[in-house]
Amino acid sequence: MEKRIIAIGSDHGGVNLKGTIKKFLEWKGFEAVDLGTFDNASCDYPDYAKKVCDAVNGGEAECGILVCGTGIGMSMAANKIKGIRAAHVTDTYSARMTKEHNNANVICLGERITGCDLALEIVGAYLDAEFQGGRHQNRIDKFMAFETV
Repeated sequence: MEKRIIAIGSDHGGVNLKGTIKKFLEWKGFEAVDLGTFDNASCDYPDYAKKVCDAVNGGEAECGILVCGTGIGMSMAANKIKGIRAAHVTDTYSARMTKEHNNANVICLGERITGCDLALEIVGAYLDAEFQGGRHQNRIDKFMAFETV
């Protein structure tokens, strides 16, 4: 069985949680492709959102995980990239539902608002969930068509 590849990135406000998530992913048997940043020096979150989203859109990763201070900036930046369906998640129910109903291909978390244990539960719930298709695909098709307007 082929390893599932997950792209992960953060700015300086999420670098510590990103490291914890990366170790968790590897422990769970995933290949975590870390696209930076790699230290606490101030940097711009859109740069890392773009790197992770490009990896997802390019088929180099099945999905992406982005971390900043709150997860909000990463979510906003990621959703500006054509083909990306990013969700800012703060609980396991939302993480599961965003995959099952919205087929989110990127999740965004906040190091300053989400503890490590909860963050790992969120990542696990998202990765264990499966898109349900059907009526949900029809709805996704409708909002993805907004990209052409």
